[in-house]
Amino acid sequence: MNNAPARLLAEFLGVFFLCLFGIGAIMNGADLTGVALAHGLAIFVAICAFAHISGAHFNPAVTVALAATKRIALTDALAYVSAQLAGAVAAAVLLNSAFGSLGGVPSLGDGVTTSTGILVEAIATFILMIVIMGVAVDSRGTFSIIAGLPIGMAIVGDIFFAGPVTGAAMNPARWFGPAVVTGETASVLVYLAGPIIGALVAAFVYDFVMKPTKAA
Repeated sequence: MNNAPARLLAEFLGVFFLCLFGIGAIMNGADLTGVALAHGLAIFVAICAFAHISGAHFNPAVTVALAATKRIALTDALAYVSAQLAGAVAAAVLLNSAFGSLGGVPSLGDGVTTSTGILVEAIATFILMIVIMGVAVDSRGTFSIIAGLPIGMAIVGDIFFAGPVTGAAMNPARWFGPAVVTGETASVLVYLAGPIIGALVAAFVYDFVMKPTKAA
C-alpha cells in the first residue's frame, strides 16, 4: 500500500469523527434531527478533509464492497477495516471517559425482529452505497468534487428512515466501537450482515445496471 500511514490515519480519523459527533449528539440528548445531522455533518467534514488521501471509505461495509468489485486490494481492505474499527473504539473510549458512561449503541426498536433489522440496515446501506458509487466512485458523477455533501445527506435521510427501527448504523464500525466499550453486543448479525449485504448489492447493481456507458 502506497502512503500507508497517511491512508490508514485518514480512515481512522474519518470513523473517529463519525462516532464522536454521532454518539456525542445522542449522549447530549439530541432529537432524531440532531442525531441525523451530527452523523451527516461528520461524514461531510471527513470526506472533504481526507478523500484525497484514502478515498474516504470510513465504513467496513463500503470497503468490503469496493474490494469485491476489485477497486481495492484485499490486503489494503483488511488494513482499512482495522483502522476503521480502531477509530470507532477510540471515539467510544473517549466519550465513555468524558461522560462517565456511554450510550449510542445501535439497537433494534421495540418489536423489531432480527430479520427485519437486517433488511432495514441493508436497505439503508444500499441507499448510502448507491450514492457513494454515483458521486464518489464513478468519476463522471455530477457531484464528484463535493461528494461529501450528497453522501452526508444520504446518511441524514437514512437516519430519519431507519433510526427508530435499528438505530441506522449503516456501518459495522459505528456499531462496533460503542458495543465493544459497553459490552452490548446483542443483534451483532444485524449490524454486520445488514450493512455488508446492502453495500455489496448496491456496488454490483451500480456496476452492472446503472453505470453510465462510455460514449462511442
